[in-house]
Amino acid sequence: MTYHRARAAVLFAAAALALTAACAAPDEAGRRPAAAAGGGGEARIPTKDVIGDVKKDPAAAQLLPAGVRKRGTLTIATSVGGTPPGASYLPDGKTVAGQDIDFADAVAKVLGLRLKREVASFEAILPALGSGKYDLGTGNFGVTAERKKTIDFVTYINDGQGFAVRDDSPLKKVTDLTQLCGRTVATSAGTTFEATLEQNRSRCTKAGKKPYEVKTYAEQGALWISLQQGRSDVVMSTINGLRYSVRQQKGLRFLNEYQRLDVGFAFKKGSPLTPAFRAAVNRLQKDGTYDRILKKWGTTGSAIDGSRINPPAKD
Repeated sequence: MTYHRARAAVLFAAAALALTAACAAPDEAGRRPAAAAGGGGEARIPTKDVIGDVKKDPAAAQLLPAGVRKRGTLTIATSVGGTPPGASYLPDGKTVAGQDIDFADAVAKVLGLRLKREVASFEAILPALGSGKYDLGTGNFGVTAERKKTIDFVTYINDGQGFAVRDDSPLKKVTDLTQLCGRTVATSAGTTFEATLEQNRSRCTKAGKKPYEVKTYAEQGALWISLQQGRSDVVMSTINGLRYSVRQQKGLRFLNEYQRLDVGFAFKKGSPLTPAFRAAVNRLQKDGTYDRILKKWGTTGSAIDGSRINPPAKD
């Protein structure tokens, strides 16, 4: 996906949320998103600078390969297109903001590096790491056993999988995917959600029930419109993203968490960058920056005790 197409997709998603904005949560300053004239509204994305005071840590920087220290730059691929706390465009249509952005920029400051950020589609980033096109990637990438075969992870939060429905849905809680049998589930393409749903769809047939249908969308706006208009019955996505999204849209509710997953920076297998990034995340935890980032994005429940390289994963 080109920069312009990715940008258009995000603006479309923001517009979709704006069309149905209601019951929005206050931002970190206590203000509620302002409604635009004509009945729409654009959810306020927090822009408070919580990483400006981060200093370089020579010990962490020393863990970088000598060539990287000398060059002073890394190329990072960022998936932009979700809803906060995921990476999104600010109203200027070109500045990206989000939890992943803050964490990546803060780690770069600890390591004394400058990041060259490129916007890429979610499903394109992991394959491109193996080819060497990017040094690392962010996109709320959950750590799974399948991904760990070709990707190295350095964790910084714990998020995971959950569900959202319309208020009129009879679903109260999904603890087993067979509860979705006969329904239509909307999710994002190329994600752990799609993989989980596809891997378990046959369980409906084994239980003598009609399999659920999986509809995938590249654009978040289209996914939510599908649910609002009744073309899908339930959305499966990130826990943090779902909680944010249902606060912005009338007639929707967060259903429940399904399973938690560690989330990390993604690197090609065998990357020499991982020890330095782990040390940098741990440094951010010690100096309080880590907690400030989570508080800014309303994700304190996603805190981890310490960063790890390739922790045990679920699949």
